[in-house]
Amino acid sequence: MTQPLITDDERAPNEHPVAVVGRQYLRVETQTGSGTVPVFANGNWLVSARDVKRAVILIHGRLRNADAYFDLAERACALAGGDTADTLLIVPQFLASADVDAHSLPPSTLHWEWTSWMGGGNAEGPAPISSFEVLDTILRTLASREQFASLTEVVIAGHSGGGQVVQRYAVVTRGEAPLVARGIALRYVVANPSSYVYFDAMRPNVSGEFAVFDATACPSFNRWKYGLEDLPAYASSYGGNPDSAGALESLYARRDVTVLLGGADCDPQHPALDRSCAAQAQGAHRLARGLTYARYMALRHPESAAKHRTFVIDGIGHDAKGIFASPPGLAALFGVAS
Repeated sequence: MTQPLITDDERAPNEHPVAVVGRQYLRVETQTGSGTVPVFANGNWLVSARDVKRAVILIHGRLRNADAYFDLAERACALAGGDTADTLLIVPQFLASADVDAHSLPPSTLHWEWTSWMGGGNAEGPAPISSFEVLDTILRTLASREQFASLTEVVIAGHSGGGQVVQRYAVVTRGEAPLVARGIALRYVVANPSSYVYFDAMRPNVSGEFAVFDATACPSFNRWKYGLEDLPAYASSYGGNPDSAGALESLYARRDVTVLLGGADCDPQHPALDRSCAAQAQGAHRLARGLTYARYMALRHPESAAKHRTFVIDGIGHDAKGIFASPPGLAALFGVAS
């Protein structure tokens, strides 16, 4: 049975085992070890997909209910008039330790702390592999000329907790190089996340202007995943060096990023909203934080306006279906005109 996606999804406790686990498995091999990740996909893409022209990777929210997000991806593809013969839909599943135990999964199954995968944290077992390295593996697989001879574009999208994954990955990604080398377009679609990565100590003040934030009010305000201090192991090569931080920002500014915001996602008491002091330093609720971050990027990188776009979908709250079924959502995922 497919798990609920929207209201029940976002308001139910996430610290309990998932109901459904993906049947396909992706093997992830890194310098620190290896493991497998369950995946939902339309067809056995790990064998052959030579006719695929577009791949959409959709990241689930905090409940890890990848089956519901795969169903959403299929419905959105149909709304967009997409052809499943040439459109590959992939939803990886970042499981918690309790999921592995509850479903008696193979010992090779990667599993994280309940939400650490949202920021690229390392798995608790069987090897310390970052959730971002899972995405690297997917992109590396898609870059295969023999397996995906017709591929022209890849989209990485996520809503809520999944949106947090996508925005962070777009900042520190190491996986895009094989696609870029083939001339395959890559875009990131970030929908209704609770927070964003800032590149310096500036945050909005009470008047909405950007000013250096008072760290005594919240010492963690600029730590990862809210800023570039204490980067995860995946990004350790940047090491907090100011020059490296500037390089990360410059690369992010040049990437193709679409932010989708629900015009009604403005509840400062939403049960699934990050209300930590670091998140509240970015704004009162998701809509405010998203619009503020759009201004932040526009002020710092006016030349990137064509690559960094923010759309507000009127009347839609914290609702993945409403976001991705909207004209801007379908355009971001499948390239259809909005």
